Amino acid sequence: MKERIYLDNAATTPLDPEVLAAMMPYLTTQFGNPSSIYSYGRESRLAIENARKLVAKLLNAHPAEIFFTSGGTESTNMALMAAVKDLGCLHIITSPIEHHATLHTVEYLHKTENISLSYVKLLPNGHIDLDNLAALLSTITDKCLVALMHANNEIGNLSDIYSIGDICKQYNAIFFSDTVQTLGHYPINLRNTPVHFITGSAHKFHGPKGVGIVYINENVKIHPFIYGGAQERNMRAGTENLYGIVGFAKALEIASHNYEADSTYVKSLKLYMMEQLQKHIVNVHFNGDVAGSSLYTVLSISIPRTEKSEMLIYNLDINNICASGGSACTSGANQGSHVMQAVNNDPNLDTVRFSFSKHNTYKEIDHVVKLLKDMI
Repeated sequence: MKERIYLDNAATTPLDPEVLAAMMPYLTTQFGNPSSIYSYGRESRLAIENARKLVAKLLNAHPAEIFFTSGGTESTNMALMAAVKDLGCLHIITSPIEHHATLHTVEYLHKTENISLSYVKLLPNGHIDLDNLAALLSTITDKCLVALMHANNEIGNLSDIYSIGDICKQYNAIFFSDTVQTLGHYPINLRNTPVHFITGSAHKFHGPKGVGIVYINENVKIHPFIYGGAQERNMRAGTENLYGIVGFAKALEIASHNYEADSTYVKSLKLYMMEQLQKHIVNVHFNGDVAGSSLYTVLSISIPRTEKSEMLIYNLDINNICASGGSACTSGANQGSHVMQAVNNDPNLDTVRFSFSKHNTYKEIDHVVKLLKDMI
């Protein structure tokens, strides 16, 4: 079998060998329950709290503000539910291009908790219209939650969360930002970021699946999300994912230390693929603010729809190339991307998302572009 070319790193990334090595003792000999009081348990508890301290240090937060979860989706649910049920938010402002973890949760709260719901307008390039956000907030008298992602997982647009946070502060709104695509890919300094909640998921930056974080600002006081035990300082009951938590911290440490070199290299791959696609594919279109404020890891392209283009993801897969028709959450379903419908609702275009990591090469890009040219 031919070696696969993996260009869907926004969906998940391969586990870093250093991360696996850090996790292995807690998968084998150091297996104690962190809630046990004997030595096995104390060793496990120490590993979790050291991981928490490391994550907090890397994000310039307090350890007490970091809570480990099962991943980005749980973290998002926890933050949104808490803002409504504990902080008294009666109105939510979000955007039509949020991850479904946000959209489906706010729709649920709208229906079951009688929460008012507004969607901020998008600019032609897919960015949030900050003037419209301020205008919306100026008309809302109820306590408001603003739920806007840092970077879009399908088109890669990168939002100015500092400006969004300042607008929220001006109108005394709670600000939640889904940072799943940026945590581990950009330096985040939570001491100077005006945000109440952010989220992260280890498998987006070469860590293990099934573990994430929610950052809850120290000034925010909420009730537990899961009841039944005192784990995560009474906020999330259940035996902790010990080796996952250790892996999360190690992956974030590696990503933070190698940020300059890795981000420069990965961005060069994205720019190279753009150049090669423009050179070899007629009428190729790039989605989002691709040359401006955009994730260096994501490139979303659209091409004119033909009989061949409609089978593009399938044909790429046959040729051992892993890419996505949008987000991994919807690409397996027979439905269009809600993001593409919001930013470029053209039924005559087919969309493919390529997303890169430090493991990809220029040679792989050349091979994919050549195959695309032959297919189209």
